[in-house]
Amino acid sequence: MHLIRTQAVIAASPQAVWAVLADFARYRDWNPLNLEAHGEAALGAKIPMVFRNLASSKPGATISQTVTLVACEPGRTLAWAGHVPLLFRGRHHFTLEAVAGGTRVLHGEDLRGVIPMTFSKAQIARDFTPAYEAVNAALAARVAGQG
Repeated sequence: MHLIRTQAVIAASPQAVWAVLADFARYRDWNPLNLEAHGEAALGAKIPMVFRNLASSKPGATISQTVTLVACEPGRTLAWAGHVPLLFRGRHHFTLEAVAGGTRVLHGEDLRGVIPMTFSKAQIARDFTPAYEAVNAALAARVAGQG
């Protein structure tokens, strides 16, 4: 299993950050990793999503998958899980925590399966972590633009 963990502090309330994260229809406008998502933020919802394939050597490669929302607490947490039997299982998550100056966003993913087993720690650090950090920066910019 590989664990991707990033964090950022965004100068806005958890509710403001949540409003952007839960607005799947607008992901295409700001999210550099999850390029498209369709549906309502509700526990158990099936969300068709298109995301960048970080493991591909082909620039612009994407993966389309319907994920299931496995955590959905407004202002607190949003997580989805997707899988391809035996090959891949992922749980992508955001946890929001009010802190002085705004919201701490804990953002990451837990990767399991045959495909993630082929990833090295160096590949995760080189290809995955910066992409998750880019989402954090884009999220902060999007929230700031909403204010």
